[in-house]
Amino acid sequence: MTKIIITGLYKNIMVEHKSCELSVVIPVYGGELVLQELVKQLDDVFQVAEKIQSNYEVIFVCDQSPDNSWEVISKISKDRPQVSGMLLRVNAGQHNAIMAGLSKARGKIIVTMDDDLQHSPGDIPKLLQAIYSGYDLAFARFKNRNHPLWKRAGSWLNNYVASYLIKKPKDLYLSPFRAFRSEVCSDLLLYRGPYVYIDGLLLGVTSKITSVDVDHHNRYAGYSEYGFVKSLSLWLKMAINFSIAPLRLTSLLGFLFSAIGIFFAILFVIQKLIIDKMPDGWSSIMVALLITGGVQLMALGMIGEYLGRVLLTINSKPQYVVGETVGFR
Repeated sequence: MTKIIITGLYKNIMVEHKSCELSVVIPVYGGELVLQELVKQLDDVFQVAEKIQSNYEVIFVCDQSPDNSWEVISKISKDRPQVSGMLLRVNAGQHNAIMAGLSKARGKIIVTMDDDLQHSPGDIPKLLQAIYSGYDLAFARFKNRNHPLWKRAGSWLNNYVASYLIKKPKDLYLSPFRAFRSEVCSDLLLYRGPYVYIDGLLLGVTSKITSVDVDHHNRYAGYSEYGFVKSLSLWLKMAINFSIAPLRLTSLLGFLFSAIGIFFAILFVIQKLIIDKMPDGWSSIMVALLITGGVQLMALGMIGEYLGRVLLTINSKPQYVVGETVGFR
């Protein structure tokens, strides 16, 4: 009897972990009006896609969305066996939410995309073709971008700085619309730190990377919640978690201002010996004090940022906390 029970449990476990051809992981925030149309378009594309058809899954990760996105996900999962969902207890951020979805992904290939239909499901076969041709990772490169000017400028700056901080190839555009192999996904999931930057992790586990040109579409409904503060937070994850360049920059600034101070000290000594009169110059003294004090505070703040992240990592701050799931079979 015991052997039969164990065998039965083993079969259930094997069924639960059975792989599929494709997993689509989508973080959801403010997507209540889009999700039904998104699932419909995904289904239309995969039914005619070679190797896919019904052999896929869609994993929605609801990142504590303020609207009724979770109710919509729950309803869709009851009607469509390929759709499942996770509700996070607290808002974790886009990249942490993606990690939550990756932990459940069973696909041989994983695609990540936004929930607003600015990333078209019709372009997924292009990404898959790049993976089938031998690449481990394929990014979508947008021929046009329907984003505000400040966001396009910030994206350009982020890609430019990433070339130096995380050794990104200069002709590679880092996009949240991407496809990669399950082996790459397994390497990503080894990272347990609380500050997740998916692109930095991806670039650290493979060099077989390519880009695929696609169109960037208008948002289907609603408006983007990804503002300046979240963009800055993401940039800090890249700059601090994957590089010590900011610390080196503050060190260089310290050396620079020290050199300037030594130069002026020598200059004033010479002036004293030659002219025998020191200028009053209270304003210049105050300016010098403010500049050096500002540099010191900036250096201390940068060091504090690194130490704070180390402390939270040592204390095992979770990447995400799952509150509820639906549709996982």
